[in-house]
Amino acid sequence: MSEACCDNPKLMKNIVILISGGGSNMAAIVRAAQTQSWEKRFGARVAAVISNRPDAQGLVFAQKQGIPTQTIDHTSFASRASFDQALSVAISQYDLPTQPALVVLAGFMRILTPAFVAQFEGRLINIHPSILPAFPGLHTHQRAIDAGCMFAGATVHRVTAELDFGPILAQAVVPVLANDTEQSLAARVLTQEHLIYPSAVRALISG
Repeated sequence: MSEACCDNPKLMKNIVILISGGGSNMAAIVRAAQTQSWEKRFGARVAAVISNRPDAQGLVFAQKQGIPTQTIDHTSFASRASFDQALSVAISQYDLPTQPALVVLAGFMRILTPAFVAQFEGRLINIHPSILPAFPGLHTHQRAIDAGCMFAGATVHRVTAELDFGPILAQAVVPVLANDTEQSLAARVLTQEHLIYPSAVRALISG
């Protein structure tokens, strides 16, 4: 991508990150975008951070970086479909005529409706704390320990209507140690998440 292209706001690739809590993966992506000059080199920027929880601490980090934030409280909606519709409207304001926004789930603890997934198909990605297809869903670290796994890890994947089943973009592997607890294994995996998620996003926006 040329410098002239990057200077044209109509060609900017907006990245919208969805969070529910501390947003450590979001922060890792933001820091990578800053230190690696994504806007100048690839014409891409983190354009917004949206949370379904008003108390999500990740919003504070994003605001300190000058990134627009928004809260769409899921408890204010009568159904998943109505919440997803409001979320869709919020994300779509960052779509540009030539560049629809990349939607990055970073600890976003909501199961999305098939209609929402279909709307953003091909530009919706997630990170899951296991080596998929092993251990989709919740409590992945304890399940890996209980199963006697020698290795655990994380997976960046495209989001499809089937939970934790989309095409794999990147994976990382860590050893499961004899004295591991759910918390210690989660911490070890998280350090790898902070490496592979920004890398996977960069690969997508750099084309």
